[in-house]
Amino acid sequence: MEQLEFFSVPSPCIRRCSTDAKGYCLGCMRTRDERFRWQTMSPVEQRHVIRLCQLRYRRKMGKGHQKASATDNQTSDNPQQDLF
Repeated sequence: MEQLEFFSVPSPCIRRCSTDAKGYCLGCMRTRDERFRWQTMSPVEQRHVIRLCQLRYRRKMGKGHQKASATDNQTSDNPQQDLF
């Protein structure tokens, strides 16, 4: 059973709309389909997409970059930090 939602899930869009080679938005890390369907998704689906975006961002930052220490994670340059 789905929990009732009292607050809408804010869009993770930060207005840096451009895609990488894999088709993920460079600003929010959503796929094209996720961006287009955002308004019609349930809050549960939206939160799932945000979790996927976080994982994509971490994976992207892990490639070609040194892994950050636990203290560096607190001051991350993740543009979506304030959403979580």
